[in-house]
Amino acid sequence: MKTITKAYQMYIDGEFVDSSSGEISKVINPATEEVISEVPKATVKDVRRAIDSSERAQKKWGKLPSSERAKYLLKISKEIRENADLLARTISEEVGKTLALSETEVNFTADYIDYMAGWARRYEGEIVPSDRPNENIFVYKAPIGVIAGILPWNFPFFLIARKAAPALITGNTIVVKPSGVSPNNALEFAKILDKVGLPKGVINIVTGSGSSLGDELSRNPKVGMVSLTGSYNAGAAVMRAAADNITKVSLELGGKAPTIIMDDADIDLAVKSVVDSRVINSGQVCNCTERVYVQESVADEFIEKITKAMSEVRYGDPLVEKDIDMGPLASKDALENVDRMVKKAVANGAKVLTGGKPANREKGYFYEPTVLVNVDNTMEIMRQEIFGPVLPIATFETLNEAIELSNDCEYGLTSAIFTQNVDTMMRASNELKFGETYVNRESFEAIQGFHAGWRKSGIGGADGKHGLEEYLQTHVVYVQYKH
Repeated sequence: MKTITKAYQMYIDGEFVDSSSGEISKVINPATEEVISEVPKATVKDVRRAIDSSERAQKKWGKLPSSERAKYLLKISKEIRENADLLARTISEEVGKTLALSETEVNFTADYIDYMAGWARRYEGEIVPSDRPNENIFVYKAPIGVIAGILPWNFPFFLIARKAAPALITGNTIVVKPSGVSPNNALEFAKILDKVGLPKGVINIVTGSGSSLGDELSRNPKVGMVSLTGSYNAGAAVMRAAADNITKVSLELGGKAPTIIMDDADIDLAVKSVVDSRVINSGQVCNCTERVYVQESVADEFIEKITKAMSEVRYGDPLVEKDIDMGPLASKDALENVDRMVKKAVANGAKVLTGGKPANREKGYFYEPTVLVNVDNTMEIMRQEIFGPVLPIATFETLNEAIELSNDCEYGLTSAIFTQNVDTMMRASNELKFGETYVNRESFEAIQGFHAGWRKSGIGGADGKHGLEEYLQTHVVYVQYKH
């Protein structure tokens, strides 16, 4: 089957446009290594044009009643559902995730937009008692203005909604920059925006790789907030660029999620949950299990079962091969980094129980599902994000030790524990230093929760009421009146 190279345009000020430089970037299918599309390579001039467009649009958009803004969101979610097959196939083709997972992402995105639209009549300010007679203090919730949304490639479509939906419902406008690895889905989304008649400038989409675009989005004084999902290094760069204007930042960065398996755990449940968590999207999920600590008395059973389960994980081209559990890694760089980390761990004494190398396939960035033992917290594989289908496993004797090992990390996004003991569960929940803890289940968040990291995993957060409030600022008005 011959791959058809598609040509996309950016979406700026309600129009589909090429780069002002005429340059393009090529997008690669990671399962076949073939070029699947060409997209404009935006310049700083293009980004500034998009920001200016969003600034103009925000003046009118922010004055619309929130219920009217919600109607646009509902139109968008309806179109997403009607184009679900195209969108899912687009995601799988450019990122390499299974078609089933891409379909889930598309449907979840539509649900997320509906959820945020439902806040139109629910977010609110306050009236605070005054110390003075004949005075009221009103605390209004106001939009910030222009938002910059900088996206990663692992859940590219959902993360458009995670940033744009709460921004729009609260009266902001947004400039979205998708990853250079996965811009196609965002530009298909732009076609939906155009079809539903979203006022021009409310959402602008600029494409292209390179730090100069992110730097302009973070440094431009017309941007009121930068919301980035990405690596620690990317987050640190955004903070530095935003510092001159004291621009608000909301950052979801890397994770190194620990999972603790206690001796009273349901081992079969733990095995299934950890495998599901580790191979979803080929291990390229920041909140899923990155390291396991299993109590010594059940270590042999757990390791034997999870090694068997990981060895049976099926992988392949998501648009060609059926009944697979995962696809390739998203890029050649990602494949090489995972392989480097595994080789380094082995050189430092780790033992491979299954996998441990790139898959033997003619094409594609596939890595074998891998289990490592004989690891400890001094190794890079236990301290830095792998972002691949690799599971390092260490043992512990006591809960104290497990909590200490889990917290011995720069990152603090998610954590998990498997136990039937409520005291153990509650103690771990109180002492694990992470934004989220999952008990007896896979590591994946809910729309109505709050997804936020501690330490180097980020600032601010997303989802639910608290995530919505990230896109609001307060305006306090003191009103004196006569008798």
